[in-house]
Amino acid sequence: MKRITLARVRVRQSVLDPARGLLIAGPALMPCALGKSGCTRAKREGDGASPRGRFRLRGGFFRPDRFGARPASPLPLRPTRPGDGWCDDPGDRRYNRPLALPAPGVSAERMWREDGLYDLVIDLDYNRGPIRRGRGSAIFLHVARPGFAPTEGCVALRRADLRRLLRRLGPGTRLVL
Repeated sequence: MKRITLARVRVRQSVLDPARGLLIAGPALMPCALGKSGCTRAKREGDGASPRGRFRLRGGFFRPDRFGARPASPLPLRPTRPGDGWCDDPGDRRYNRPLALPAPGVSAERMWREDGLYDLVIDLDYNRGPIRRGRGSAIFLHVARPGFAPTEGCVALRRADLRRLLRRLGPGTRLVL
């Protein structure tokens, strides 16, 4: 059987709550959380906004102790380790790239989290090439907090929705926000 991936998934921001949205994947509609400051075209590090645009999916990460086997997906996925991080320090040469932790004196997101938000993460290719310092980092599609609490600029789905969607996401899929 041939695997069919989606060409595009769209995120529509709610008119009632700018930190909430709806992800549209073919006929499926999934509630999602967005950045606490809503969406913007002029993204800056620390502004709490999700960037507007069209993003390819670079692949992602999964936490092996929470999934066991690699989740099914045409996207490249690699297991995270307790020492994995993502640099969000605009002054560091590794800005908006994975890095090993600890990284003394460097601000970084911890990819191995106890709260489950990064149990499954897709890199949305925002500000990844060329990387512009201060324009935002670590913009992912990841697991939502309870009640869809706002993110720092990512798009977040229920764990079950993200895992189901992952089967239909491929290297040619674009996320439109």
